[in-house]
Amino acid sequence: MSVITLSFDNGPDPEITPQVLDDLRRHGVKATFFVVGEKLRDRRKFAERAHAEGHWIGNHTFNHQVPLGLCAERGMAAREIEETQRLIGNLAHSRRFFRPFGGGGKRDRRLLNREALQTLCDGAFSCVLWNVIPEDWIRPDGWVERALALSFAQKHALVVLHDLPTGAMRHLDRFICAAKEQGARFEQDFPASCVPVEGGHIAGPIDLYIMDDLAHAR
Repeated sequence: MSVITLSFDNGPDPEITPQVLDDLRRHGVKATFFVVGEKLRDRRKFAERAHAEGHWIGNHTFNHQVPLGLCAERGMAAREIEETQRLIGNLAHSRRFFRPFGGGGKRDRRLLNREALQTLCDGAFSCVLWNVIPEDWIRPDGWVERALALSFAQKHALVVLHDLPTGAMRHLDRFICAAKEQGARFEQDFPASCVPVEGGHIAGPIDLYIMDDLAHAR
C-alpha cells in the first residue's frame, strides 16, 4: 500500500485555500500548508482556519522570489526565514517546518546557502523537501494523472501542490478519490528521506542542497 502526504505551497489565497480546506475536510485528510510570509500578513485568517482544522503550517520564505542558494546579499536568507516565522507565530508546529523555494520543484544546490542552513539549525527548524512534483501550476487540468503515477512509484509520497488560482485545485477531489480507490492511505507526517534537517539537527544528506559559497557564511 502506498502512503501519500499532501502539502500545499505559496498560499494562502483567499479563494483557493478555503476550497482546498473544504475538500480535505470532506475526505478526512490532514495536510501541511507552507505559507509565503508576505501573503500571510493580509491573509492570516485562512492559515488560522487551516490550523484550527488540524493542518500544519510551515514556512515557505517571505517573498518566494529567489531560491535561498542564490541570495547574494548577506542576511537576506536569514530574513526570508525569520520574518515569515515571526508572522506564523502561534500557528507554528513545534517542529518549526520550513520548505525552501525550489524554482520549479528542483532539488539541487540552489535550495539553501550556508547562512540559511545556519538559520535553520540555530532556530531548531525542520527542513521539509518533497519527492513528488505533479507540476499543477503548468498543467492545471492534467496534473492528477501525473500525480497518481508519481505517487504510486513511491513507498511514501510527499506531494507538492499549490493553493493558487490556476484552476488546478478544481481537481483535488478527483485526485484524492482516485488515490483512495487505488489503495493509497493518506498520512500527515513526512517521509524521513524528505527531512534532511530535523529540529535544527542534520538528519540526512544536506550538501546536495547547499550552495557552498563562503561569501554567504556568517
